[in-house]
Amino acid sequence: MRKNRIGAYLFSFPSFFLTMALGIYPIIWALRYMFYDYQGFGTPRFIGLDNFARVARDTEFWQSVVNTFVYAGGKLIITLPLSLILAVILNRKLRGRHLFRAIFFLPTIFSASVMSIVFYIIFNSYNGIINQYLMKLGLVSGPIDWLGAAYAMVTIIIIAVWGAVGNYMLLFLAGLQSIPEDIYEAASLDGVNPVQRLWYITVPMLGPVLQMIIMLAITTSLKGYESIMVLTEGGPFGKTEVMYLYLYKLFFPLTTTGSSVQNIGYGSAIGFTTAVIVGMITWLYFWMSRKLNNVY
Repeated sequence: MRKNRIGAYLFSFPSFFLTMALGIYPIIWALRYMFYDYQGFGTPRFIGLDNFARVARDTEFWQSVVNTFVYAGGKLIITLPLSLILAVILNRKLRGRHLFRAIFFLPTIFSASVMSIVFYIIFNSYNGIINQYLMKLGLVSGPIDWLGAAYAMVTIIIIAVWGAVGNYMLLFLAGLQSIPEDIYEAASLDGVNPVQRLWYITVPMLGPVLQMIIMLAITTSLKGYESIMVLTEGGPFGKTEVMYLYLYKLFFPLTTTGSSVQNIGYGSAIGFTTAVIVGMITWLYFWMSRKLNNVY
Protein backbone atom coordinates (compact mmCIF):
# COMPACT_ATOMS: atom_id res chain seq x y z
CA MET A 1 0.00 0.00 0.00
CA ARG A 2 2.81 2.41 0.94
CA LYS A 3 4.67 1.67 -2.32
CA ASN A 4 1.51 2.39 -4.31
CA ARG A 5 1.09 5.69 -2.45
CA ILE A 6 4.69 6.71 -3.15
CA GLY A 7 4.24 5.83 -6.83
CA ALA A 8 1.09 7.92 -7.00
CA TYR A 9 2.92 10.88 -5.47
CA LEU A 10 5.81 10.54 -7.91
CA PHE A 11 3.51 10.43 -10.91
CA SER A 12 1.49 13.41 -9.59
CA PHE A 13 4.51 15.56 -8.79
CA PRO A 14 5.22 16.85 -12.36
CA SER A 15 1.62 18.02 -12.78
CA PHE A 16 1.60 19.52 -9.30
CA PHE A 17 4.89 21.32 -9.92
CA LEU A 18 3.78 22.75 -13.27
CA THR A 19 0.46 23.85 -11.80
CA MET A 20 2.19 25.65 -8.95
CA ALA A 21 4.93 27.18 -11.14
CA LEU A 22 2.79 28.23 -14.11
CA GLY A 23 -0.62 28.67 -12.48
CA ILE A 24 -0.62 29.44 -8.76
CA TYR A 25 2.65 31.37 -8.44
CA PRO A 26 1.89 33.90 -11.25
CA ILE A 27 -1.49 34.62 -9.62
CA ILE A 28 0.11 35.24 -6.22
CA TRP A 29 2.82 37.36 -7.90
CA ALA A 30 0.20 39.51 -9.67
CA LEU A 31 -1.91 39.86 -6.53
CA ARG A 32 1.11 41.30 -4.74
CA TYR A 33 1.92 43.91 -7.37
CA MET A 34 -1.67 45.19 -7.51
CA PHE A 35 -0.73 47.48 -4.63
CA TYR A 36 2.55 48.72 -6.10
CA ASP A 37 3.70 51.23 -8.67
CA TYR A 38 5.98 49.02 -10.75
CA GLN A 39 6.98 49.38 -14.41
CA GLY A 40 9.08 46.20 -14.54
CA PHE A 41 12.35 47.81 -13.54
CA GLY A 42 13.63 49.55 -10.45
CA THR A 43 12.19 49.13 -6.97
CA PRO A 44 8.41 48.64 -6.61
CA ARG A 45 6.76 51.45 -4.63
CA PHE A 46 3.80 50.63 -2.40
CA ILE A 47 0.79 52.82 -3.24
CA GLY A 48 -2.09 50.95 -1.60
CA LEU A 49 -5.38 51.15 -3.53
CA ASP A 50 -4.26 53.88 -5.95
CA ASN A 51 -4.17 51.41 -8.85
CA PHE A 52 -7.83 50.50 -8.28
CA ALA A 53 -8.78 54.17 -8.04
CA ARG A 54 -7.10 54.59 -11.43
CA VAL A 55 -9.06 51.62 -12.79
CA ALA A 56 -12.32 53.29 -11.74
CA ARG A 57 -11.35 56.45 -13.68
CA ASP A 58 -9.92 54.66 -16.72
CA THR A 59 -12.48 55.34 -19.47
CA GLU A 60 -10.38 53.43 -22.02
CA PHE A 61 -10.55 50.27 -19.93
CA TRP A 62 -14.31 50.54 -19.38
CA GLN A 63 -14.79 51.09 -23.09
CA SER A 64 -12.84 47.87 -23.63
CA VAL A 65 -15.30 46.15 -21.26
CA VAL A 66 -18.21 47.35 -23.40
CA ASN A 67 -16.41 46.23 -26.56
CA THR A 68 -15.83 42.82 -24.98
CA PHE A 69 -19.54 42.36 -24.32
CA VAL A 70 -20.37 43.42 -27.89
CA TYR A 71 -17.78 41.04 -29.31
CA ALA A 72 -18.75 38.12 -27.05
CA GLY A 73 -22.48 38.68 -27.53
CA GLY A 74 -22.23 38.87 -31.32
CA LYS A 75 -20.05 35.76 -31.43
CA LEU A 76 -22.37 33.72 -29.18
CA ILE A 77 -25.60 34.74 -30.91
CA ILE A 78 -24.27 33.49 -34.24
CA THR A 79 -21.98 30.63 -33.24
CA LEU A 80 -24.20 28.57 -30.93
CA PRO A 81 -27.32 28.30 -33.14
CA LEU A 82 -25.19 27.75 -36.24
CA SER A 83 -23.16 25.03 -34.51
CA LEU A 84 -26.32 23.27 -33.34
CA ILE A 85 -27.92 23.38 -36.80
CA LEU A 86 -24.76 22.01 -38.45
CA ALA A 87 -24.54 19.27 -35.82
CA VAL A 88 -28.16 18.25 -36.40
CA ILE A 89 -27.62 18.12 -40.18
CA LEU A 90 -24.33 16.21 -39.98
CA ASN A 91 -25.71 13.79 -37.40
CA ARG A 92 -27.93 12.30 -40.07
CA LYS A 93 -26.83 9.44 -42.29
CA LEU A 94 -25.74 11.60 -45.21
CA ARG A 95 -23.15 10.74 -47.83
CA GLY A 96 -19.86 12.47 -47.07
CA ARG A 97 -20.90 13.61 -43.59
CA HIS A 98 -17.53 12.64 -42.13
CA LEU A 99 -15.75 14.80 -44.71
CA PHE A 100 -17.97 17.79 -43.93
CA ARG A 101 -17.41 17.30 -40.20
CA ALA A 102 -13.66 17.43 -40.81
CA ILE A 103 -13.99 20.53 -43.00
CA PHE A 104 -16.01 22.45 -40.41
CA PHE A 105 -13.68 21.36 -37.61
CA LEU A 106 -10.51 22.21 -39.54
CA PRO A 107 -10.40 25.95 -38.60
CA THR A 108 -10.10 25.08 -34.91
CA ILE A 109 -6.65 23.52 -35.40
CA PHE A 110 -5.14 26.69 -36.90
CA SER A 111 -3.36 29.13 -34.62
CA ALA A 112 -5.06 32.50 -34.12
CA SER A 113 -2.11 34.37 -35.65
CA VAL A 114 -2.06 32.33 -38.85
CA MET A 115 -5.83 32.52 -39.21
CA SER A 116 -5.79 36.28 -38.65
CA ILE A 117 -3.09 36.87 -41.27
CA VAL A 118 -5.10 34.90 -43.83
CA PHE A 119 -8.23 36.91 -43.06
CA TYR A 120 -6.25 40.15 -43.20
CA ILE A 121 -5.42 39.28 -46.80
CA ILE A 122 -9.06 38.42 -47.50
CA PHE A 123 -10.49 41.61 -45.93
CA ASN A 124 -7.72 43.97 -47.02
CA SER A 125 -9.21 47.32 -48.01
CA TYR A 126 -7.20 47.83 -51.22
CA ASN A 127 -6.57 44.45 -52.80
CA GLY A 128 -8.53 42.06 -50.59
CA ILE A 129 -10.38 39.14 -52.12
CA ILE A 130 -13.76 40.19 -50.69
CA ASN A 131 -13.58 43.69 -52.17
CA GLN A 132 -12.43 42.39 -55.54
CA TYR A 133 -15.40 40.01 -55.86
CA LEU A 134 -17.89 42.61 -54.64
CA MET A 135 -16.67 45.15 -57.19
CA LYS A 136 -16.64 42.57 -60.00
CA LEU A 137 -20.25 41.68 -59.21
CA GLY A 138 -21.18 45.37 -59.17
CA LEU A 139 -22.43 45.22 -55.59
CA VAL A 140 -20.13 48.06 -54.48
CA SER A 141 -18.61 50.93 -56.41
CA GLY A 142 -15.40 51.06 -54.41
CA PRO A 143 -13.41 49.11 -51.85
CA ILE A 144 -14.84 48.81 -48.34
CA ASP A 145 -12.57 49.37 -45.35
CA TRP A 146 -13.51 46.18 -43.51
CA LEU A 147 -11.04 46.87 -40.70
CA GLY A 148 -11.98 50.54 -40.38
CA ALA A 149 -14.06 52.15 -37.65
CA ALA A 150 -17.41 51.27 -39.23
CA TYR A 151 -16.94 47.56 -39.91
CA ALA A 152 -13.99 46.38 -37.80
CA MET A 153 -16.04 44.82 -35.00
CA VAL A 154 -18.38 43.07 -37.45
CA THR A 155 -15.41 41.68 -39.38
CA ILE A 156 -13.73 40.40 -36.22
CA ILE A 157 -16.95 38.72 -35.07
CA ILE A 158 -17.27 36.97 -38.45
CA ILE A 159 -13.70 35.69 -38.16
CA ALA A 160 -14.33 34.53 -34.57
CA VAL A 161 -17.44 32.62 -35.66
CA TRP A 162 -15.52 30.93 -38.47
CA GLY A 163 -12.87 29.78 -36.01
CA ALA A 164 -15.24 28.56 -33.29
CA VAL A 165 -18.25 27.01 -35.01
CA GLY A 166 -16.53 23.69 -35.76
CA ASN A 167 -15.46 23.15 -32.17
CA TYR A 168 -18.96 23.64 -30.74
CA MET A 169 -20.45 21.62 -33.60
CA LEU A 170 -18.33 18.66 -32.51
CA LEU A 171 -19.52 19.02 -28.90
CA PHE A 172 -23.13 19.18 -30.04
CA LEU A 173 -22.57 16.07 -32.17
CA ALA A 174 -21.34 14.19 -29.12
CA GLY A 175 -24.49 15.19 -27.27
CA LEU A 176 -26.80 14.32 -30.17
CA GLN A 177 -25.37 10.83 -30.48
CA SER A 178 -26.32 10.13 -26.87
CA ILE A 179 -30.03 10.74 -27.57
CA PRO A 180 -31.90 7.43 -28.17
CA GLU A 181 -33.28 7.04 -31.70
CA ASP A 182 -36.47 5.53 -30.28
CA ILE A 183 -37.58 8.98 -29.14
CA TYR A 184 -37.30 10.39 -32.66
CA GLU A 185 -39.07 7.38 -34.16
CA ALA A 186 -41.97 7.79 -31.74
CA ALA A 187 -42.15 11.51 -32.56
CA SER A 188 -42.23 10.74 -36.30
CA LEU A 189 -45.20 8.41 -35.79
CA ASP A 190 -47.00 11.27 -34.02
CA GLY A 191 -46.46 13.56 -37.00
CA VAL A 192 -43.82 15.85 -35.46
CA ASN A 193 -42.18 18.12 -38.07
CA PRO A 194 -38.41 18.84 -38.13
CA VAL A 195 -38.72 22.22 -36.39
CA GLN A 196 -40.84 20.77 -33.56
CA ARG A 197 -38.45 17.84 -33.31
CA LEU A 198 -35.51 20.20 -32.86
CA TRP A 199 -37.20 22.55 -30.38
CA TYR A 200 -39.22 20.12 -28.24
CA ILE A 201 -37.00 17.02 -28.32
CA THR A 202 -33.41 17.75 -29.32
CA VAL A 203 -32.81 20.94 -27.34
CA PRO A 204 -34.34 19.65 -24.05
CA MET A 205 -32.48 16.35 -24.37
CA LEU A 206 -29.25 18.28 -24.88
CA GLY A 207 -29.82 20.19 -21.62
CA PRO A 208 -26.68 19.16 -19.66
CA VAL A 209 -24.43 19.29 -22.74
CA LEU A 210 -25.92 22.63 -23.79
CA GLN A 211 -25.20 24.16 -20.38
CA MET A 212 -21.58 23.08 -20.60
CA ILE A 213 -21.20 24.36 -24.16
CA ILE A 214 -22.74 27.75 -23.32
CA MET A 215 -20.46 28.11 -20.30
CA LEU A 216 -17.41 27.24 -22.39
CA ALA A 217 -18.51 29.64 -25.14
CA ILE A 218 -19.08 32.53 -22.71
CA THR A 219 -15.70 32.25 -20.99
CA THR A 220 -13.84 31.72 -24.28
CA SER A 221 -15.51 34.73 -25.90
CA LEU A 222 -14.85 37.02 -22.94
CA LYS A 223 -11.18 36.06 -22.93
CA GLY A 224 -10.59 36.20 -26.69
CA TYR A 225 -8.14 38.79 -28.02
CA GLU A 226 -5.53 37.06 -30.22
CA SER A 227 -7.17 37.72 -33.59
CA ILE A 228 -7.96 41.30 -32.63
CA MET A 229 -4.34 41.89 -31.65
CA VAL A 230 -3.10 40.67 -35.04
CA LEU A 231 -5.76 42.38 -37.17
CA THR A 232 -6.35 45.76 -35.54
CA GLU A 233 -4.36 45.95 -32.27
CA GLY A 234 -7.56 47.28 -30.72
CA GLY A 235 -8.04 50.06 -33.26
CA PRO A 236 -9.12 52.05 -35.00
CA PHE A 237 -9.62 54.58 -32.18
CA GLY A 238 -10.20 51.79 -29.65
CA LYS A 239 -13.25 50.45 -31.50
CA THR A 240 -12.08 46.84 -31.12
CA GLU A 241 -10.14 47.12 -27.87
CA VAL A 242 -11.24 44.27 -25.56
CA MET A 243 -10.39 43.63 -21.90
CA TYR A 244 -7.68 41.04 -22.32
CA LEU A 245 -5.99 42.93 -25.14
CA TYR A 246 -5.90 46.04 -22.95
CA LEU A 247 -4.41 43.91 -20.18
CA TYR A 248 -1.87 42.35 -22.54
CA LYS A 249 -0.64 45.78 -23.66
CA LEU A 250 0.10 46.79 -20.06
CA PHE A 251 2.37 43.77 -19.56
CA PHE A 252 3.72 43.53 -23.13
CA PRO A 253 3.43 46.89 -24.94
CA LEU A 254 2.86 46.64 -28.69
CA THR A 255 5.79 48.33 -30.38
CA THR A 256 3.97 48.95 -33.69
CA THR A 257 1.63 51.52 -32.18
CA GLY A 258 3.75 52.89 -29.36
CA SER A 259 0.54 53.87 -27.58
CA SER A 260 1.00 51.70 -24.52
CA VAL A 261 3.63 51.68 -21.79
CA GLN A 262 4.54 48.72 -19.62
CA ASN A 263 3.02 49.01 -16.15
CA ILE A 264 3.00 45.76 -14.22
CA GLY A 265 1.44 47.22 -11.08
CA TYR A 266 -1.51 48.79 -12.86
CA GLY A 267 -1.75 45.78 -15.17
CA SER A 268 -2.13 43.50 -12.15
CA ALA A 269 -5.02 45.65 -10.89
CA ILE A 270 -6.61 45.52 -14.35
CA GLY A 271 -6.13 41.74 -14.40
CA PHE A 272 -7.85 41.36 -11.04
CA THR A 273 -10.74 43.59 -12.15
CA THR A 274 -11.07 41.64 -15.39
CA ALA A 275 -11.11 38.33 -13.49
CA VAL A 276 -13.86 39.68 -11.21
CA ILE A 277 -15.95 40.73 -14.22
CA VAL A 278 -15.59 37.33 -15.91
CA GLY A 279 -16.30 35.60 -12.59
CA MET A 280 -19.48 37.65 -12.10
CA ILE A 281 -20.71 36.74 -15.59
CA THR A 282 -19.93 33.08 -14.88
CA TRP A 283 -21.75 33.19 -11.54
CA LEU A 284 -24.75 34.90 -13.16
CA TYR A 285 -24.94 32.19 -15.80
CA PHE A 286 -24.78 29.41 -13.20
CA TRP A 287 -27.48 31.16 -11.16
CA MET A 288 -29.76 31.46 -14.20
CA SER A 289 -29.09 27.83 -15.12
CA ARG A 290 -30.16 26.64 -11.68
CA LYS A 291 -33.30 28.75 -11.84
CA LEU A 292 -34.22 27.30 -15.24
CA ASN A 293 -33.57 23.78 -13.98
CA ASN A 294 -35.93 24.39 -11.06
CA VAL A 295 -38.61 25.71 -13.42
CA TYR A 296 -38.38 22.81 -15.84
